[in-house]
Amino acid sequence: MGFQDGGFNPLRKIQTAESAMPAELSKLNFRTLTPFQRALLVTDGTVTKFIEAYMLDPVEIIRLGQTRYTLEEDHPWLVAEKGMDVMFREVMIRGIYSHTLYVYGVSHIIPDRLPRDIRERLEVQGESIGRVLNDYEMETRREVLWFGRERLTQLPRQLSSVTNGEFISRTYRIIAEGKPIVLITERFPELTDVLPHHH
Repeated sequence: MGFQDGGFNPLRKIQTAESAMPAELSKLNFRTLTPFQRALLVTDGTVTKFIEAYMLDPVEIIRLGQTRYTLEEDHPWLVAEKGMDVMFREVMIRGIYSHTLYVYGVSHIIPDRLPRDIRERLEVQGESIGRVLNDYEMETRREVLWFGRERLTQLPRQLSSVTNGEFISRTYRIIAEGKPIVLITERFPELTDVLPHHH
C-alpha cells in the first residue's frame, strides 16, 4: 500500500493481516524508504545476517529484559489459549564497530512449542531466535502480519539516548509444525544518517 501512482509495490503481497494493523501504526509509503529499509522489511532470513552483510558491521544482541507471563485471554496471532505460558523478551541489536542501534525487537515466545535445547538457549543465553532456530535446523516459515511507521514515547533506558523514538516496524510470526512459536515485532530506527547514500 502507500503507492499514489499505482506503481510496483513488493510489499503488497507480503502483509497477511494488514487490516488488523494496530491503530498506533501509520502506513508506510514504500517509495520514501531507503533501499536498506525496504530490504529490512521484506527479508525472510535472519535480520542480523542481512545487517552484517549490508553494513559490514558485526552485530551484538543485547537482552534488555525477559519475563514470563500467562495469557489472560486467547491470543489470535499466536493461536494460543488463555492460561498458556509465554516468554516475553526485549532485545537491541547494535553494531559492534559503529555502536549504531539497528533493531529494537520484542518477542512473545511459546516455550511449550519449542524443543528443550532451544528453550534453554533462549532463556539462559538470550541469543537471537533466528540464529538459534537456524543452528537446530528447525523447519520453520515466517509470516509477516503488518508493517508501519510508529513513534514510541516509552523506551527502555538503553535506547532513549540513541533514538528519537521514530521507527519503521514490522510484526511477523514464526510457524513450526503448523503452529506459531513466536510473534516478533522488529523496530528499525530511522537510520538515514548512518546509511550508505544511494543516488
